[in-house]
Amino acid sequence: MPVKIRLQRHGKKGKPFYWVVAADSRSKRDGKFLEKLGTYNPNTNPATIDLNVDNSVQWLQNGAQPTDTARAILSYKGVMMKHHLLGGLRKGALTEEQVEEKFAAWLEEKAGRIAAKVGGLDKAKAEAKAAALKAEKEVSEKRALAAAEAELPETPEADEATAEDAAETPEAAVEAVETATEEVAEETAVAEEAVADAAEGTEEKEEAAAASEEE
Repeated sequence: MPVKIRLQRHGKKGKPFYWVVAADSRSKRDGKFLEKLGTYNPNTNPATIDLNVDNSVQWLQNGAQPTDTARAILSYKGVMMKHHLLGGLRKGALTEEQVEEKFAAWLEEKAGRIAAKVGGLDKAKAEAKAAALKAEKEVSEKRALAAAEAELPETPEADEATAEDAAETPEAAVEAVETATEEVAEETAVAEEAVADAAEGTEEKEEAAAASEEE
């Protein structure tokens, strides 16, 4: 019976959650399986994988063929590495102690790379959060500044202009009064000259009439 190591889909719509199973290749993808080997959750970053390494290696040694996705998961957890080392043990190229030592070293190196990746992700998240807070603070400051400017009275320049206009108003009024007074004085002088001329003309006529009577 051909056996495949593959993923069986579970979880909600839009948030898939998978089981890693060994199943008959002729069965449906989400149908019956021979053994559940672990789980795979792609909804986290990095993805969460829980796998029984020894059982998975045993199925590989028995001839089970993983799908491409399942192979990537098995490789990530070290199943393919241990299967390769056990192949060397069967051929006599390695001892059990060497297999365990090499596999432990591989796991340690892998854990270091995962920790570095997680640390990088945490740092990136912290930087993104700080940048978002900074941007939000700048927007709030701009809004507060705009609100404060909207509530301010007229500018000092406008106040000074108003004061200058107020100061110039009395002077303009005085000038207008002085001009009117000068015009009245000029009109009065003209009228007085006209009256004087008329009086002189009357006196000349009276003198001429008196002279005529004497003659």
